[in-house]
Amino acid sequence: MKTEQITYQRLTLLLAALVAALAMQGQINTDQVVNIGRNALYFEDYILAIQYFNQAIKAKPFLADPYFYRSVAKINLEDYSGAEQDASMAIERNPFIVDAYQVRGVARQNQGNFEEAVKDYDAGLNLMPEDKNMLMNRAVCETELKNYSEAQETFERLLRLDRRNDRAYIGLAQMNLAQHDTTAALDNLNRSIALSKNNAAAYVLRAEIATRSRHDFESAVADMDSAIVLEPRYAGYFINRAFMKYNIDDYFGAMADYDYALSLDPTSTEAHFNRGLLRAEVGDNNKAISDFDYVLKKNPANFMALYNRALLHMRTGQFRNAVQDFTAILKKYPNFEAGYMARGEAKRRMGDNKGSEADMERAMTIFRRNKTHVSNFNPAEIEATAAVKKAEQRALSGGKDEPETAEEIMERFNTLLTVNDRDPVKPEYANRQRGHIQNDNIEVEPMPMFVLSYYAKDNKLNGNTYYIREIDEINETRLLPGTLTLVNGEPQLGEEEIQRHFSNIEYYNSLLAGAKPRGIDHFARGVDYLLVKNPEAAISDADAAIAQNPQFMLAYFLRADAHYMQFRMTQARDAGTSELFGGAPDARSQAMLRQRQDVTTLDLMMADLDQVLKLSPKNVYAHYNKGNVYMLQGDFTSAISCFTTAIELKPDLGEAYYNRGLMYLRMGNKNMGVADLSKAGELGVLPSYNVLKRMTR
Repeated sequence: MKTEQITYQRLTLLLAALVAALAMQGQINTDQVVNIGRNALYFEDYILAIQYFNQAIKAKPFLADPYFYRSVAKINLEDYSGAEQDASMAIERNPFIVDAYQVRGVARQNQGNFEEAVKDYDAGLNLMPEDKNMLMNRAVCETELKNYSEAQETFERLLRLDRRNDRAYIGLAQMNLAQHDTTAALDNLNRSIALSKNNAAAYVLRAEIATRSRHDFESAVADMDSAIVLEPRYAGYFINRAFMKYNIDDYFGAMADYDYALSLDPTSTEAHFNRGLLRAEVGDNNKAISDFDYVLKKNPANFMALYNRALLHMRTGQFRNAVQDFTAILKKYPNFEAGYMARGEAKRRMGDNKGSEADMERAMTIFRRNKTHVSNFNPAEIEATAAVKKAEQRALSGGKDEPETAEEIMERFNTLLTVNDRDPVKPEYANRQRGHIQNDNIEVEPMPMFVLSYYAKDNKLNGNTYYIREIDEINETRLLPGTLTLVNGEPQLGEEEIQRHFSNIEYYNSLLAGAKPRGIDHFARGVDYLLVKNPEAAISDADAAIAQNPQFMLAYFLRADAHYMQFRMTQARDAGTSELFGGAPDARSQAMLRQRQDVTTLDLMMADLDQVLKLSPKNVYAHYNKGNVYMLQGDFTSAISCFTTAIELKPDLGEAYYNRGLMYLRMGNKNMGVADLSKAGELGVLPSYNVLKRMTR
């Protein structure tokens, strides 16, 4: 793909051009609109990116690039069908966009259309024969299609290009497992781990083999420990490890894992169900009932949860509830003689002797018909056997031909089996957006800057709000289109909110064009520009506000926020550009230029924050933000000093403790770092616990 240099000239005219596009589509600067859309794309604001690409497509529907970039945005939103359609439109307009074939292949692969995905990867590989991601994806598709010789050949082709590709060995292991060759699978997984100890999928697959093939639960726990260190936010790993711990009689450890899984994903019916079984086994009956209540609320058809709750209602003397549960069970299994006996006993304990006698008589009738005196009918066993058989059939068929229904998911987890891990070798698109989401290595990132916004973000753990006197004062004037607030990190907006800010910008365009400009109006438009990810225009408005009133402290804060957004966009774009546009002849010189620009941007941020503190010396958030700038500059000692000042001014600022803790650890001071992270966790900064777990092993 030909490299396009991204420029930011005349960005203050962008929104005016977008408004004019409604009446004069052909007059908009399409290149500029696409570039701004790419900014939003690199910034992971996919909804906003789609809005820009929509306008470019409307103005010039014959262009390929807007369709391609919109397909990238849609695939990140898991709109695979839409991504496939847009990639096809891009290919129709320009059949030489290699990445469009890759995106369409990934979209088709995620929809289970493996044959068409292979065709796309082949088309892309014809244009770029050494693309490792397409080779990997192609091999996985061939495995799903049971074309094992083709898959083997593709993996070998990939390994000839890159002998140290640890993902290729994981893919080979998956293929080996599909062929029931656990020995070869283990060999390939061991090779993958020897090459890279930072890929959780290898440990998870090895743990699965240890569990299912060798019943070596201790080794499985050790591998899941390694996977959890690498991906500590995935609840399924804790559910799996809990099952393994249960099998080595570590009931306390299993319970702790279920509890932690539910702290990560409170809606997990698998965790609630399995914890309910464990609670019942250790005699914590009422809490077990609560877990089964939750499962049945989410899925009333979950027979095993119903059956276990019925037994617990009997055990705890809740006979009316037991009658209701056994009635539902007997509706599905009308020949369950022990069920009639249990319901009859519950009715007797409630004083319903007539109902009790009727149930006992029905049980005896079934016994006489079967010529037995002992119940040998177990619906739980029938359900469990059916679930196992269904899971085995799914495994033999690849398990991904069709999306699972809610009922299938329920059945799959009803037997206290471990949850299926996420697909260890997922289709991968080379242009990773904001790499940390898809990186094999989990990145520990500091809490972001505090920025101006109209969208308050409540901390539900501690209810903290962030207060600046000057924000209250400007809100009291009622001259802004919303209530200004301060948030930690930029908000992600929906389509309706984005359109509202475009309307605000149009209003201020008219106001500033037809009247004597006021600093507050430039400031207000600058905030709107910032919220639609146009930092250059926000800076221009902040400049105008400051020119009219050099004491306007919030305008300096806004300008610092905009410079911060510029810096983050550049960093995120560079992470993707190196792969998407890395072959450009001037790539190295452009990288050096961007590096110098980054240094300048950080200096401008620092100057604005210094001016904020000159006008408002006790502004805790300016001290905090300065600490973040020093972090970005690599001056960790100065960063610690700024975070310490922020903590002195606001002792419950968990974000400052967290970032200072990271800096202490970066500098080798484990005791101070761990203490700060512990305090940050106490104050509601949850990532602290993940870092603590990894640092105190």
